[in-house]
Amino acid sequence: MTAIDAGPRRRAGDRPPAVAELIDEATVTEITEQAWLALVGEDEVLVPLPAPLPADTLSSWVGITGPWTGTVVLTTGRDTAVELTRALLREHAPEVLEDEDVDDALGELANVVGGNVKAVLPGPSALGLPEVGATPPAGSPADTLRVDVLWRGQPLTVSVQSPLHTEEENEVPL
Repeated sequence: MTAIDAGPRRRAGDRPPAVAELIDEATVTEITEQAWLALVGEDEVLVPLPAPLPADTLSSWVGITGPWTGTVVLTTGRDTAVELTRALLREHAPEVLEDEDVDDALGELANVVGGNVKAVLPGPSALGLPEVGATPPAGSPADTLRVDVLWRGQPLTVSVQSPLHTEEENEVPL
């Protein structure tokens, strides 16, 4: 029986590629802007300016598993998350938003941005379900891309980040 070459593979000891080898900040910014225009509205622009996030933040993220494994994380202040939910729901926004409404809105944004990031990464890759909560810890700074923008004058970050590894996982067998 003849072996068939199914393409490039990593050996067990090989490190996965760093995200910066696969995608750049300009691409993440463009993906985020396109998702914003489609979901939030054509008049809603993101301004590429860094600003510190408030102390009370909320994040949404989706995991990507494939040749590169990590998460795409959107983080903003809780008050901005509420404004963002109202912008997404438009005239369908209830007078009083429930936490579930905010979680759904942020999760949908993470899902769309994450899905589009996955599409430009080498595959095959799988996209996880959106999650919302405290910002998940990032792995190596060398394997993290962060885009800082302002929406309606409020800070928002989009990170494409590797998972946090324990020291035990990083040990190389002898």
